[in-house]
Amino acid sequence: MTEHTGLLDSNRLAYTGAARPAAEQARIGRRWGWWLYAEYRLTSMRAYLQTILIRAIGLPLLYLSSMGLGLGALVDSGAGGVEGVSYLVFVGPALLVSSIVMEASGEFSYPVMAGFKWQKHYFAAAASPVTPAQVAVGEVVAVGLRFIPESLLFWLALVWFGGVTAPASVLMVLIAPLAALAFGAPLMAFAATQNDEGTKFAFVQRFVVMPMFLFAGTFFPLSAMPGYLQWIGWISPMWHGTQLARVVGFGMANPWWLTVLHVLVLAGTAIGSTWAAARLFTRRLTR
Repeated sequence: MTEHTGLLDSNRLAYTGAARPAAEQARIGRRWGWWLYAEYRLTSMRAYLQTILIRAIGLPLLYLSSMGLGLGALVDSGAGGVEGVSYLVFVGPALLVSSIVMEASGEFSYPVMAGFKWQKHYFAAAASPVTPAQVAVGEVVAVGLRFIPESLLFWLALVWFGGVTAPASVLMVLIAPLAALAFGAPLMAFAATQNDEGTKFAFVQRFVVMPMFLFAGTFFPLSAMPGYLQWIGWISPMWHGTQLARVVGFGMANPWWLTVLHVLVLAGTAIGSTWAAARLFTRRLTR
């Protein structure tokens, strides 16, 4: 039996009673702790699975019917579309990315606070052979994996509404979670430094998430905004993810170097912030 098989079988120990030797369990935990914690988080999400499904199915239908078809009909009749395509095709990829990024703001704020303060399951995990750094990585992996099927459902809705024109548009299913992690991982690192919720997370929602949603090129090209506001888009993962989604969604003209830059910004921010969060988790869970 391989070590990976043993890792999967460890979930059944509580039911079979066939516990492995303590040394072997510790070895598996030290090596695969990040996945063990991610598996736990994914399992715990069953508690609000119904809410996740309602949002994952209802939000695309609401967004695309109101913003894509309703407002889109007005834009198309008045301006003849945006960037050479219909408004639905232009705004659809942005709505997909923005919806997943905004959901990350919820998953990486109060649930992280719960892990440290209310439920304290971070401390429980860190008391095992799983390291605090693996707990942080597992948190990111679990939420990122959850966002993939949600992005897939939104993409299928886009296909149904006629909001994509290129086969490569399926890559949005990966682009949106990457953008979400590029925003969520820094937020998780910030949450790991907080001892109480206060009004900080509400401040992030009102003065970071909403301006990013409104001024990161979601509903119109960033170039249409005044120059003194365009910086909001340049520094936001939502804009970088939206631009990538439009490139694969309808072949939006974009210099190759800028496309590469979008990928590097998102991947670099997600990886670097996860590393920082791992350091902060280690500091807090071992003091």
